[in-house]
Amino acid sequence: MAYTNSPLASLRHISPNRSSPRERSIDRISIHCVVGQCFAETLGNVFAPVSKGASCNYGVGCDGEIILVVEEKDRSWCTSSPSNDSRAVTVEVASDTFEPYAVRTKAYEALLDLVTDICRRNGKTKLLWFGEKERSLAYVPQETEMVMTVHRWFENKSCPGAYLFERHGAIAEEVNRRLRGEPAQEVPPAPLPDTEHLYRVRRAWADAASQKGAFSVLENAKKCAKENHGYTVFDESGAAVFDPGFQPYTVRTVCDVLNIRSAPTTAGRITGQIRDKRLYTVTEEADGTGSEKGWGRLKSGAGWIALDWVKRAE
Repeated sequence: MAYTNSPLASLRHISPNRSSPRERSIDRISIHCVVGQCFAETLGNVFAPVSKGASCNYGVGCDGEIILVVEEKDRSWCTSSPSNDSRAVTVEVASDTFEPYAVRTKAYEALLDLVTDICRRNGKTKLLWFGEKERSLAYVPQETEMVMTVHRWFENKSCPGAYLFERHGAIAEEVNRRLRGEPAQEVPPAPLPDTEHLYRVRRAWADAASQKGAFSVLENAKKCAKENHGYTVFDESGAAVFDPGFQPYTVRTVCDVLNIRSAPTTAGRITGQIRDKRLYTVTEEADGTGSEKGWGRLKSGAGWIALDWVKRAE
């Protein structure tokens, strides 16, 4: 069979963690939860190192963008079962980092579109969800059938999480409706509405590839940062709002005029100046050229100041 890839994938970052070609024809789909509200680009970076030893065919980001990680002609390393992976198209979906590992509305809608497309391109007219391991693995699908399997059947883990697992029946029902040519129904799966105001958990704001997740609830972002050493919570402007290993502190300038810069370096654009002796809060520190003591990010989000020219408030 000549395999194709989904045109819904707007990004492509092929992982070295794959077996080529797959040994069986496609007759299964396995949906996974990422355990992190990350973007599709981040998923591509996660599965890029050989040391990761894992991959997926597709990744769905928290905003609904889709990335191709392993082409459908090849087997991904995803469900802890070479036998299942050799027959399945595997899909990782961005999710919360805690049970029930809920996914956002845009990610869920993109998942429905992707699963429908996978079935159509592979000549399948019916998606089957039995809900039981023994029955699912023993079933011999007809040429036009696709069977849903889950990671938890092959390894002692929650994946795909209670949220997606409990919706497998609804996913199959909606996909089958679309395969029959019926209009898609509106399916609002997320417990919280999507929002543009997300807190991102990264090693550094500039290091987007390190992102562990994006959260609409600050406490959830803090929990993720606490569980991942060296990670900080940033708001959408890039300001650090929580660092488990860093305590914000206040400073006063020791010079008449202190430039505020867009980046922790004297090469950064000047975004403002401090000309008074009021207290200013530093929420993050970083090394950078032009300051021996390093740079501090202001709580206001205005930018960075050289720590050579301030002193901590008593």
